[in-house]
Amino acid sequence: MISSYLTEAVRSAVAAAGLGDPGPVLLETPKDRAHGDLATNVAMQLASKGRAAGKGNPRAVAEAVVTELRARLDPALIAGVSIAGPGFINFAYHPDVVRRSLAEILEAGAGFGRSDWGAGEKVLLEFVSANPTGPLNVVSARAASVGDSLARLFRACGFEARTEYYVNDAGNQVRKLGESLLARIREAGGEALVIPENGYHGEYLKEMAQAMGPEARAEMLARADAAEACTRYALTRILAGQQADLESFGVRFDRFFHETELHQAGRVTEALEDLRARGFIYVGAEEKEAEAGALWFRSTDFGDDKDRVVVKKTGETTYFLADTAYHRDKHERGFARAIDLFGPDHHGAVPRLKAAMKALGYPEDWIEVLLVQQVNLMMGGQAVEMSKRAGKLVTLRELVDEVGRDVARFSFLMRSVNTHLDFDLALAREESDKNPVFYVQYAHARACSVERNARENRVDPARADLSLLGQPEEMELIKTLMRLPLAVESAVRAREPQRIPMYLMSVAQSFHPFYHRHRVVDPDNAALSAARLQLVQGVRLVMANGLGLIGVSAPEQM
Repeated sequence: MISSYLTEAVRSAVAAAGLGDPGPVLLETPKDRAHGDLATNVAMQLASKGRAAGKGNPRAVAEAVVTELRARLDPALIAGVSIAGPGFINFAYHPDVVRRSLAEILEAGAGFGRSDWGAGEKVLLEFVSANPTGPLNVVSARAASVGDSLARLFRACGFEARTEYYVNDAGNQVRKLGESLLARIREAGGEALVIPENGYHGEYLKEMAQAMGPEARAEMLARADAAEACTRYALTRILAGQQADLESFGVRFDRFFHETELHQAGRVTEALEDLRARGFIYVGAEEKEAEAGALWFRSTDFGDDKDRVVVKKTGETTYFLADTAYHRDKHERGFARAIDLFGPDHHGAVPRLKAAMKALGYPEDWIEVLLVQQVNLMMGGQAVEMSKRAGKLVTLRELVDEVGRDVARFSFLMRSVNTHLDFDLALAREESDKNPVFYVQYAHARACSVERNARENRVDPARADLSLLGQPEEMELIKTLMRLPLAVESAVRAREPQRIPMYLMSVAQSFHPFYHRHRVVDPDNAALSAARLQLVQGVRLVMANGLGLIGVSAPEQM
């Protein structure tokens, strides 16, 4: 594709100009389309990093690169190259390249938008990882949509991307879960309800206890280890419910990794001994009663604001040590990169986790953490409570039942994960151009409708002469279709899957005007009909490929 050609041309020009190593050459669409079809900020990157052989002015760097480019670029491919603003280098396609690109898109088919630049590098994405103490909420749903889409995009770029859900099935929280279920079982038998301190009050535990039936409840109460048995019972059913909800949301994890696996295999102890051998573990000072006998990790050696307890004075290991052991396990499984999606209430865990990875000797960029911010459900500009059964908890299942999987997934991707998201329920229910997912899906359905009409009128796209395409709306639409590979690559590089729905919106915005201004199936002009039909086929293919990359369906009729 033309983007690969331009990338290599820019690298060659930079080298010829003696400007050093440019690093990755990123191409993007200029904000002002009058400047061209593609642009690169490589000159500004070189100038800012001091790699431009003494040229600190990005405009001067851009001029040196453009001088070399003009001697190298094939005018049959690139009609023009220019400099804009502080040093952007812009390219304009030759019209014939645009038309040939449409043929290449159709030839690539379902593979269009995919590449192999990841070269099989192993990447592990961990997301959702909610405590298995209740149904998944809307923040978990947002994390599921983002994480699953990122994994799909990584795979589309040639990475070996795997997904995991870390199940915190050890420690005090799950013990409280078991005790809370036990209280509900007693309540179902006629006793007064006494939820333990810091226990769980959700109605889902009451329903679980009632669903057990009298005999099963009696058997549970008769057990010497009733609380522990209740913990196992609740964990099994809650996790099964979470898995079912995730699958209904189109998310299937490669592995559910249980914290108890780490403890049973001795991996938590191994992580502690590894840190100890490196000199980063010490015993808490005796003069401070709260610290006496506890084991601490020297987290401040790696930029954290304070050291962290890894083994309490009671001998119980902390969640932090288990998290460290889990990520140590990830590294030992051969993953070149670990990407975690944390909820907004886990931002404080990031510095100490990164400190532990540095202490273990891993590269600084081995672990990446994306913080998935809060979701506010809105109706008519007001925040709403949508839960029918669980107090203030708004569940993934309720949301999908309310608006559907496609709307929920697409809507969660419309904004960056590091910003709060106001989810407008009224807009989500609306089947009109105001609803972004409807607007995009309707473009795909409209393309399918045009193809059906063409078949009925016996238009043969195989005999198309693409040189007949030249109207501004036709050329602009093809150029938009050409950008899918760049959108996918940039989404992966920036860890921003929201770039795909925004790209698909741009395709729809280019397609709908073309459809309204130009007749595709014209019985009086079979040749032009065939050419335009191929363009419509390109739209349908790109929309289907793009929607598939974010786990949203591409309906043929709406």
